[in-house]
Amino acid sequence: MKSKYILPLFLLVQIIFLRILRYFPDYVEGFYSNNLYVRISHFSRSVLGKIPFSVGDCIYAILILSIIGWFWKIRKTWRTDWKDYLLKILGKISVFYFFFHFLWAFNYYREPLFEKMEIKREYTDADLLAFTKKLILKTNEIQLQITKNDSAKVVFPYTQTEAFKMNLNGYENLAKEYSYFNYQIPSIKKSLFSVPLTYMGFGGYLNPFTNEAQVNFLLPMYNFPLTSCHEMAHQMGFASESECNFIGILATLNNENLYYKYSGYSFMLRYCLGILQAKNEKVFLQLKKKVNVGILKNYKESQDFWKQYDTFIDKGFHIFYDNFLKTNNQKDGMEGYSKFIDLTINYYRTRDL
Repeated sequence: MKSKYILPLFLLVQIIFLRILRYFPDYVEGFYSNNLYVRISHFSRSVLGKIPFSVGDCIYAILILSIIGWFWKIRKTWRTDWKDYLLKILGKISVFYFFFHFLWAFNYYREPLFEKMEIKREYTDADLLAFTKKLILKTNEIQLQITKNDSAKVVFPYTQTEAFKMNLNGYENLAKEYSYFNYQIPSIKKSLFSVPLTYMGFGGYLNPFTNEAQVNFLLPMYNFPLTSCHEMAHQMGFASESECNFIGILATLNNENLYYKYSGYSFMLRYCLGILQAKNEKVFLQLKKKVNVGILKNYKESQDFWKQYDTFIDKGFHIFYDNFLKTNNQKDGMEGYSKFIDLTINYYRTRDL
């Protein structure tokens, strides 16, 4: 067999292997997520965590420039040698695909968090309504404690670098009850690609090759704790977006700082109100009247922020990422971001908010 066919065929083998792997979540959980991945991620974060800038973003920038340069170089010969070039591209994708899964993405196939934590996923409209009412009272209470004025929006008083360090408090408290949320060796950084990320409609991402949690530094700050805690959950090996939203909420609510609690409560409330609005506009408007004006001002702050970057680009990337998630064993795709509500409602059935 010619060597140029080996890597493209290896890509096919990997795809078949992943199709089979989805039926063995217990094996992935035990061998990879709780064992091999922990060693890989701790090593990556130990090496890169103290470097003040994003190494992964720099690597991506070099890679993008290299790809552009390569396509420019072959522009005159691609018509005659397209088969060889196609095999080279498939070979590169095969290597990329292998390291993507080996270094992080096998976590897509691990045991679902609702099974691990023994949380039900079903809830009724009545459950959602009752939970939202409780959430309004709690979010109003926290907002008023911070601002002393129910009409004033919450202004986050810490720097982003301070916030990255303060995130650890919530995870430390959370790990006292659930040891698998024990976060060690921080590697959380402002993304060098924050402007492109904003146009794409994303608040952050985890670099699967360097295990750096990248956060969009342009985001409205009141929501910054939740977003950064979400990316830290990805670092711990939780791949599902809904699970990371849920873990991010637990990490902010378990933080002793009021601004963190507000970030978690207001995030939950915004999603609950959004679901109710889609289900029953009349009920939504009634509940909205009970929400402190200051909280609504924070929501408006987020809405105005994303609106100024709203173009066809974010819609295109959302379609791409939706299909990417579905391909990687996340059948809900982009809808998974809001699926954390089922975990949250059922988690707090037996607990005080």
